[in-house]
Amino acid sequence: MSGSGRWFVRGDLDGFFGLAVDNLIQFLLILSLCVSLCGMSAGFVASRVLPGAAVSLLVGNLFYAWQARRLARRLGRDDVTALPFGINTVSLFGFVLFVMAPTYQEWAARPGVSAEEAAMVAWQVGMVACFLSGIIETAGGAIASRVRRATPRAALLSTLGGIAVGFISMEFVLRTFQYPLVAFVPLGILMARYLGHVRLPFRSPGGLVAVAAGTALAWSLNLLGLPGAPAVGGSLSEGIGLNLPSLSLGPLLAALGSPDVWGRISIIVPMGLINVLGALQCLESAEAEGDPFPTGSSLTVNGLSSIAAAAFGSCFPTTLYIGHPGWKRLGARSGYSVLNAAFFTLVAFTGLIGAISRVVPIEAGMAILVWIAMIMVSQSFTATPREHAPAVVLGLLPGLAAWGWLLVEMTQLALRPGSLPQAVAALEAGTIPYVRGLLSLKAGFMFTAMFLSAIAVFLIEKRFAKAAAWSLLASIFSICGLMHSYSLTPTAVREEIRPGFAWQAAAGYLALAVLFGLFHIVRRNDLPHAPQSP
Repeated sequence: MSGSGRWFVRGDLDGFFGLAVDNLIQFLLILSLCVSLCGMSAGFVASRVLPGAAVSLLVGNLFYAWQARRLARRLGRDDVTALPFGINTVSLFGFVLFVMAPTYQEWAARPGVSAEEAAMVAWQVGMVACFLSGIIETAGGAIASRVRRATPRAALLSTLGGIAVGFISMEFVLRTFQYPLVAFVPLGILMARYLGHVRLPFRSPGGLVAVAAGTALAWSLNLLGLPGAPAVGGSLSEGIGLNLPSLSLGPLLAALGSPDVWGRISIIVPMGLINVLGALQCLESAEAEGDPFPTGSSLTVNGLSSIAAAAFGSCFPTTLYIGHPGWKRLGARSGYSVLNAAFFTLVAFTGLIGAISRVVPIEAGMAILVWIAMIMVSQSFTATPREHAPAVVLGLLPGLAAWGWLLVEMTQLALRPGSLPQAVAALEAGTIPYVRGLLSLKAGFMFTAMFLSAIAVFLIEKRFAKAAAWSLLASIFSICGLMHSYSLTPTAVREEIRPGFAWQAAAGYLALAVLFGLFHIVRRNDLPHAPQSP
């Protein structure tokens, strides 16, 4: 088969199930968090927010499927895998917790403002945040290629590895052990298929068999009244109806100049920059697997998809997903992106998402995401020079810190809502040591991981001048508030740009720059000089 290839191959079904489960989780989170924290009704989220999110998935997935086929024709290959794409999890939590929920709470506390009115303001502010994030992502496409060329591969891939360990594998591994009667068998099926290369009956896709087995186990345990299974069932017709997307430019434009938006610009801008960085890392990951997608157009369409989401009522930016190597090894090509676009268009426009969640529990399909995380962490080591392994390990640590603090934050809020600032103050006083280090490391952790890993790579290669330059850049990012900067709020520890806040970290990086600069001078002077010609 030449580079043109078929639109759909068997592996696209596996890829589709993995990507669909991932995006389904995002849709369920949007529904849950917007209702519980932002005061929106479930009907409003289903009829305005989710259709807008589906528009963005439709735009992006169809483009990346076309892009993959175009690259396959250019390379004369039939194994090019489209870039995985969907709702940005980091932005989802960041915008809800630090932009939309505080806006709702502040407006709801004002005299004469109803909860419904406060929720509408939160929705408008969220749309503007999504729109601005898309602008940043689109603009980032113009300079991203140069940034990518200047950054060592280990620095880009290890950052993704840290996210894969903390925010993907650990979350779903913990859920696997919370529901082992349902989740163990799907995980075993996938490991046997893709690690042991076991051929399933009728050459069935491993993802399909895993999801079917997990769903059957969950329903069987529930029907038999046995413990150890997530809840399934309920009214399958609830919420079903035609929910076509509608332009929301009026509310969006009306909120552009809102002080609620510009008062939180220090959160929105870093989130947009992190999205650009994450997309660069995903492109590097894809190229390491043999699929060299163009940087500029990939980032531009990513940003345009976020802008489209905001224009149609969604508050949540899109992004390139980590895990391209995992989807490639599942056998997915370009068809899985088309299937993902069609599926979420259908479920969002018809309200089927609630019915699907009541039939197929997340636990039935999350083994696919554990597999994706395994491949991502493996790639961090196998797609970089062997001597760079210590730099990869160093780049994993900030992601683990960020995930660890998320657990602390969620536990504290669940036990004593509103008490987190007092708890942090007590921790800083010494109740638990090193908490300030934990908070500092998790704030802007993607930047921190990239800088630490890049510095380590150049030290390994004895390129001390470059190590000094990256240390100086890290110092600038720190003093500007893009790394290690946070503040306490009544509900959470909030990452935000606070120039000068992380002056101690900035000074530390500056000291490293001086130190490595001296090593460069000493090394240069110690090198043998070429003999002078007579």
